[in-house]
Amino acid sequence: MTFSLAARDPATGMFGIAIATSAVAVGNRCPWVRAGIGAVTTQHRTDTRAGQIGLDLLSRGLSAQETVNVLAASNDFPQERQFAAVDREGRSAFFNGPEIECINAGYTGFQCVSTGNFIANTDVPRRMVETYEANLELPFAERLLSAVDAGLAAGGETKPIMSSALVIADRNTWPLVDLRIDWRENPLTELRALWEFYKPHQERFVKQVLTPGALALLQDSPMNV
Repeated sequence: MTFSLAARDPATGMFGIAIATSAVAVGNRCPWVRAGIGAVTTQHRTDTRAGQIGLDLLSRGLSAQETVNVLAASNDFPQERQFAAVDREGRSAFFNGPEIECINAGYTGFQCVSTGNFIANTDVPRRMVETYEANLELPFAERLLSAVDAGLAAGGETKPIMSSALVIADRNTWPLVDLRIDWRENPLTELRALWEFYKPHQERFVKQVLTPGALALLQDSPMNV
């Protein structure tokens, strides 16, 4: 019940995923990124364990295709699963379990991959990749958001989407961006609004970790946490 796009930004080396679903808490279960390593999505009868396993495989030097192959071969119910990965070289791959009964599809592009299940038509992932590739001049986060918006415009899911997420890894051990909207009627609209609010605070949050003394203390600021 999910459609997503995972990508590596060739200009910065960042990894990111934008994702939406009709179920709750998609950001907690399906998108996984690690700085300098790659991105992994695990969808349809989601096996949350596969996210960290996939990133560990990528960290050992396996390619995206090799990682997806291992995830499928080692999973207890691979016929029900959907996996995708992007590696540090920008290579991408996906796997759709042969017993997924709903409409499902995957599509790879320039350092990106899109997958979907319970989607309205098999063109949804392709439209997401095409939109991502057509907006390479945009900042990475907005490129990802434009892709998932295109997935919805192309038909999205067969049910109304109710949660969405945007996650990006840059150079540190924690995500640069980890934004989630849960159980709302227009989660992609709200996700974009949340991104616009969060965008100017990214650098400050990194500095608070690495060089806190360089920041003025703003005791009355809601962002000083």
